[in-house]
Amino acid sequence: MAMKFEKTGDGTYMLDVCGYVCPHPQIYCKKSLEKMNEGDVVQVILDNPSSVETIAQMCDQVGHDILERKTEGGKIYVKIKKS
Repeated sequence: MAMKFEKTGDGTYMLDVCGYVCPHPQIYCKKSLEKMNEGDVVQVILDNPSSVETIAQMCDQVGHDILERKTEGGKIYVKIKKS
């Protein structure tokens, strides 16, 4: 179980925090967004439903846009655009 943050393309990133529980997914998400440029997009993959809500609240407070949220095969995918 290791957090994985990597660049997947020009202005796109992937953050895998499966296996982590609150508050770790939110902390890793926040730190990843700090490394990105405005307008970049990160796909966050997690498996803790309560973490999705705390990440959504953080995005609301800071002003980042959640572009997509879906659940597939026990994993939750949240696509965030940094503003």
